Amino acid sequence: MTGPNPNERYPIPGDKNLQFIKNTITKPNIIAGDYSYYYALNGESFEDQVLYHYEFIGTKLLIGKFCSIASEARFMMDGGNHRMDGSTFPFNIFGNGWEIFTPSLDQLPIKGDTVIGNDVWIGRRATIMPGVRIGDGAIIAAEAVVVKDVEPYTIVGGNPAREIRKRYSNEVIQELLEIKWWDCDIEVINEYIGAIVSGDMEVLRKMRQ
Repeated sequence: MTGPNPNERYPIPGDKNLQFIKNTITKPNIIAGDYSYYYALNGESFEDQVLYHYEFIGTKLLIGKFCSIASEARFMMDGGNHRMDGSTFPFNIFGNGWEIFTPSLDQLPIKGDTVIGNDVWIGRRATIMPGVRIGDGAIIAAEAVVVKDVEPYTIVGGNPAREIRKRYSNEVIQELLEIKWWDCDIEVINEYIGAIVSGDMEVLRKMRQ
């Protein structure tokens, strides 16, 4: 048992919808870990779903390993923010003399990097707002609008997204965060894959011994 090649763009033969994200990226301000995938229904690339992401802003979208991102999930980045200490209208982008009113970065509500942990599932048409941090093992419901950080192994949904429930007890969550199975060599992951997919803690605990 070897599993798919993490360096393939399309890891399932004949399926051009499922894409390993890291192999589709052309922009240096997006970083994704091994095996994290995006499912594209209409031939779009993952980068098409990352909006207002300009390099001069300086913020990044960081995605961990083994994440599942459904079609039309969107990531709103800091480049879409407008000045808020006066009018929100972006006069400067229209030129014709208005360009002299271009705001400096410190006049914009820059939220910072957007960080998606490992083993995160983001449902279809979910929207992740700028600067949000989503913890390992979290689940984002379809069409949720995530405006604040999500704790590890927490299920959220709605607009704005709110906690629905924890996936496990606090004690088990802490153990999983210590085990960090996603950081193990793929040979070890293959050995324990049955326990990983079933959440068998008795077996998973052996991964940190």
